[in-house]
Amino acid sequence: MAPIAITIWAVSSLFNTVDGILPGILQKIAPSLLKDANGQEIRFPGIGAALVILIVIGVGYISSSFIVGRLVSLFDKVLEKTPGIKIIYTTVKDFFEAFAGNKRKFNKSVLVSIEAPDVWRLGFITQDELNQFGLSEYVAVYVPQSYAFAGHLYFVKKERIRLVTDLSASDAMKFAISGGVTDIDDDDPHAETPAK
Repeated sequence: MAPIAITIWAVSSLFNTVDGILPGILQKIAPSLLKDANGQEIRFPGIGAALVILIVIGVGYISSSFIVGRLVSLFDKVLEKTPGIKIIYTTVKDFFEAFAGNKRKFNKSVLVSIEAPDVWRLGFITQDELNQFGLSEYVAVYVPQSYAFAGHLYFVKKERIRLVTDLSASDAMKFAISGGVTDIDDDDPHAETPAK
């Protein structure tokens, strides 16, 4: 029952949060707009969430146009060069690009031996070369923590890693975050082809 209850709670909390965005904004702009004759707040469940989804789809559609794409690219360059802001912006941008898009970093699953020769951790190669650190024989391996989105970055010699070829990157991440309790389906037709 716990997984069902937690999933229902998480989905309903997310829905209520998204659904409350528009009424919250309208309440601040025009407090009397969403009130009836008795002064009671009028609620339309689902309209706020539907509008947020439509706005996200609309922004995605508009941003695919050439002119808007150029403006976004220009704004991106400005933020990347603005002192102070660039640290926050580039870190957040790199974090999101690591999980999605053309620059995905978590696509090479590996077993990495860090503490002891016969003890292995599941990780992901994020950089194949570390020449900028003077470590030409090393790679950067991100090792996620179980039941968290945190993790550790290690610089490891190439001979201390093994590329995982029988497991998709998404299954490897799911397995690592779950603490190894998630069953991996070998016959999943939708599984990603692991990077070689």
